[in-house]
Amino acid sequence: MAVGSFCLVLHGHLPYVLRHGTWPHGEDWLYEAAAETYLPLLAMIDECEFLKGNPRLTIGLTPVLLEQLCQDYFKKGFERYLQDRIERARADQAEFQSANQPHLAYLASRWETWYQKLGEQFTKIGRDIPKAYAEWAGRGLIEILTSNATHAYMPLLLEDSSVRAQVRAGVASSERILGFKPTGMWLPEGGFRPVGLWSPPIQWGDGRIRPGVDDIVADEGITHYFVEHHVIEQSRSEWIGAGGDWHKVTWDEALNNPGRGWRSVHEPVWVNNHGTSARRTAAMGRDPRICEQVWSGAIGYPANGVYLEFHKKHGQRRGLRYWKVTSTGVGLGGKDPYYPDDISGKVYEQARHFCDQIKARLYEHRRRTGRHGVVAACFDAELFGHWWFEGPQFLRDVCLTLNADPDVDVCTAGEYLRAHPPDKIVSLPEGSWGEGGDHRVWVNDKVNWMWKIEYRCETLFGKLTFNLPWRRQKKLREILEKAGRELLLLQASDWPFVITRDQAVDYGIKRFMQHVSRFECLADVAEKLAADPDALSKLTDVEKFEVQDAEIHDTVFPRIDLDWWNA
Repeated sequence: MAVGSFCLVLHGHLPYVLRHGTWPHGEDWLYEAAAETYLPLLAMIDECEFLKGNPRLTIGLTPVLLEQLCQDYFKKGFERYLQDRIERARADQAEFQSANQPHLAYLASRWETWYQKLGEQFTKIGRDIPKAYAEWAGRGLIEILTSNATHAYMPLLLEDSSVRAQVRAGVASSERILGFKPTGMWLPEGGFRPVGLWSPPIQWGDGRIRPGVDDIVADEGITHYFVEHHVIEQSRSEWIGAGGDWHKVTWDEALNNPGRGWRSVHEPVWVNNHGTSARRTAAMGRDPRICEQVWSGAIGYPANGVYLEFHKKHGQRRGLRYWKVTSTGVGLGGKDPYYPDDISGKVYEQARHFCDQIKARLYEHRRRTGRHGVVAACFDAELFGHWWFEGPQFLRDVCLTLNADPDVDVCTAGEYLRAHPPDKIVSLPEGSWGEGGDHRVWVNDKVNWMWKIEYRCETLFGKLTFNLPWRRQKKLREILEKAGRELLLLQASDWPFVITRDQAVDYGIKRFMQHVSRFECLADVAEKLAADPDALSKLTDVEKFEVQDAEIHDTVFPRIDLDWWNA
């Protein structure tokens, strides 16, 4: 009998970038992710299934990511991208041969072959990455999580209607593209806010009682999600289940009875911040010690010297990589050439170490509680393949190793919860998986100006959808639907994130303000239409351009429903 279970959870997300720049910020982000993460992960699942390795992957594919991957525009652009990489590899090979650098020329030939095989894989799956993942989900080998439409940071949105619209739009998009409705969800940035008094993080009105994130997602059919470890560790005990009955306990129960698994990331819990015994959503906590084995810049596996160096590239735009990490203390100029033959042994060694650490955590939980626990290892999907080129190979070895070990039951999150329903109800505090475990990445002196604009847009849209007769006027409804799309896009958590992190500041500001500008123009047009049904024929050239510009650039979420904003 297994001592415990393991859930590998990957969070796949990219902001909307199609038709909004290419390089260094824009469409190349999506093409790189598809080539280096999402296709290799599919190949990893294929290989594990072929080897009877039971992959059992839980992967979040955010709606805005799915919306992009299923567009014909992406598919054509991605094929051009792959061909460009092949041609670059050929040019590099010729250059290295001329310079009498045979090893680098060999690496260039490997890149040519690698991108050719990606093209063949893309063709084999019908150029439809979401469908390929959906097919694996249909066979029960993986679980796909949904999320908010554009990865909006729910704890800080001003209106409950905006939070609901983000969730409703996201669930509707996932269902339309995947062909089924996911019941698991990745909370954007791990952001959780309970029911209770909420005050805006900036000077904007008074505080008020608001429903919790758990209440809102439960209303849309979500049954489980993931939170950061400290959110579980700071939870309050509320109810305990035994023999089908539930009994109220004190907040001290977690301290008085630790052997029951209270406040442990190895035991999912029902979430209820109302103090009742109602059980609508379950939360799973991320295991920090296990995730550190990959995440940590100091001890993480990807920092090993034999692996491909991410930052050093040959040439300028879209350069290929030919060097290894060598050492974290060595500058880019001191990196040694990459040697692929050194990789397999190191990956297997680290995969075995990772699996041993998982077993140690599960045995530790069993010794402390006598109970069956679960390790949930949650990572950004792009860590595997994009940032850490050898990452998919590592995941393959982990899956194969654990599935050959009778001590560990490898499962998806949904499978675990069905087999081991939580027997505790807790109330959770606010938190995220960002720096400090709070909201500081998304609200700070660098980005507070964005929230002032965002709150104004939320407020305006609420007034328009409440006051204007869009149910009776088709043209007015269509303009408001376009404005709703821009509101969703400007709410993406990615824009304040990249600004706070100094990663793509100019791009983040530009994208946010572009969507704000389009939203404001469309809102103005909507008010004109409400006053004059023929106003579209009287628009200025600038207004006509703005409306057309939104239609050209922002072609996601084609079926906007204004009722999504009805709280």
